[in-house]
Amino acid sequence: MIRLDSVTKQNGRQLLFVEASAALQKGEKIGLVGPNGAGKTTLFRLVTGQEAPDEGQVLVDRDVSIGFFSQDVGEMAGRAAVAEVMDGAGPVSAVAAELAELETALADPDQADELDAILERFGEVQARFEELGGYALEGRAREVLAGLGFTQAMMDGDAGALSGGWKMRVALARILLMRPDVMLLDEPSNHLDLESLIWLEQFLANYDGALLMTSHDREFMNRVVGKVIEIDGGTLTTYSGDYAFYEAQRALNEKQQQAQFERQQAMLSKEVAFIERFKARASHAAQVQSRVKKLDKIERVEPPRRRQSVAFDFPPAPRSGDDVAALRQVRKGYGGRVIYDGLDFMVRRRERWCVLGVNGAGKSTLLKLVAGVTPPDEGSVAVGGSVRMGYFAQHAMETLDGEQTVFEVLEEAFPLAAQGSLRSLAGCFGFPGDDVGKRCRVLSGGEKARLAMARMLYDPPNFLVLDEPTNHLDMATKEMLVAALAQYEGTMLFVSHDRHFLAALSTRVLELTPDGVQQYGGGYTEYVARTGQEAPGLHA
Repeated sequence: MIRLDSVTKQNGRQLLFVEASAALQKGEKIGLVGPNGAGKTTLFRLVTGQEAPDEGQVLVDRDVSIGFFSQDVGEMAGRAAVAEVMDGAGPVSAVAAELAELETALADPDQADELDAILERFGEVQARFEELGGYALEGRAREVLAGLGFTQAMMDGDAGALSGGWKMRVALARILLMRPDVMLLDEPSNHLDLESLIWLEQFLANYDGALLMTSHDREFMNRVVGKVIEIDGGTLTTYSGDYAFYEAQRALNEKQQQAQFERQQAMLSKEVAFIERFKARASHAAQVQSRVKKLDKIERVEPPRRRQSVAFDFPPAPRSGDDVAALRQVRKGYGGRVIYDGLDFMVRRRERWCVLGVNGAGKSTLLKLVAGVTPPDEGSVAVGGSVRMGYFAQHAMETLDGEQTVFEVLEEAFPLAAQGSLRSLAGCFGFPGDDVGKRCRVLSGGEKARLAMARMLYDPPNFLVLDEPTNHLDMATKEMLVAALAQYEGTMLFVSHDRHFLAALSTRVLELTPDGVQQYGGGYTEYVARTGQEAPGLHA
């Protein structure tokens, strides 16, 4: 369906692809992986024709429809979310828009004189709408939006009033409703909660078209893709298997290449030693010449191109008292909606609680109550003795000074730290080399989130309250964070949609349900085994 044939592409001074080739066949589901800046987004733009290769060809079969979801969703003001989603479905969306205008005109007293003409046109448009399956389409649009976490009120509300994350979901819903022959999805798992993520997995599993996608969520990748294309150093390498297979195969390939490289290096040094030893002796001249020619002809084995593995040893957190946080008979509501009524919850030293619950169940509200960001309407929230809390939420990004550089932010927070240590910290969180000189005002939302987290974890508090800490983190940074927090000896209370993060770090589960709060001993993996569900209401 789509083929990249010996494609070369340069972006400024960076060579992204060098005679790279790959193919996407009918019905294949492929994950696109590679380090940040390797060219994943550029590859999408080449396929959609937004950019052209410098050399080589991008071939797309005739009459193949392509739906492309990217993080850049643009403006959506003035229309209901459901109308915005239906707008991606082709001709029927224009008919739906005219039908809505005619419905408004029918109810407009100023147009009473034209009532007969409006009615006649309404009948024609309605018949065309039915013929195109318009009413079924609206039902499908609402089904997709519901799967992505929208309430009926949000579906009918102005899409322009939604936050950036919810607008992303509207843009994603448009592509899913369109059901093109090929879906190109650039980070569709960003901004989704656990329930929506699992729904999307199931949707894509049942989708019979071809799929090419990127994602920083390894579980999501493993369940959706059956093939992986890696972009690294200008080449495209295809692996037939899921993400776990790709990781294992890549590690094996590296090991074999390293062994081959070392064997060749040993042989070369032996030959060079022989040449050096006997080059001055006439009796060995023929042998020396023969070996020199042999060395010239040997194709050199390159050592494997190693990914920079990021690791950072966070210093140990000071010990807190045994009772870290206590909520007693807490009541909390917004407007007329009661979220908690009589909540009792205790967090003890070294426990790691993950909080699960459907959209709107009150996960972030619970974290805000514990962090003291929002007060309870009734009851008490108490933090124990010697507790030093670190609270990470998306608003942590707003505390950064736009004029400061990444390095200045870290240096101001830790004036006594060695420069090398702070640079190492910055590198772990995605700011290698000269990137530490970037000013905060030019950072993306994801970069700001990473910087805020780096600042919090360098001198770790003994109680971490984390709201979606893995949003915007790539797989390498997530791995670093999981490894660092696995060694962390403090207490944790967190919300995350990343199942790898949940399984690796939680030792307790707090599930928020309409029937009240359920507590489970054992971590997320035990919760799934015991309840048969990966998220509240969704079976594994």
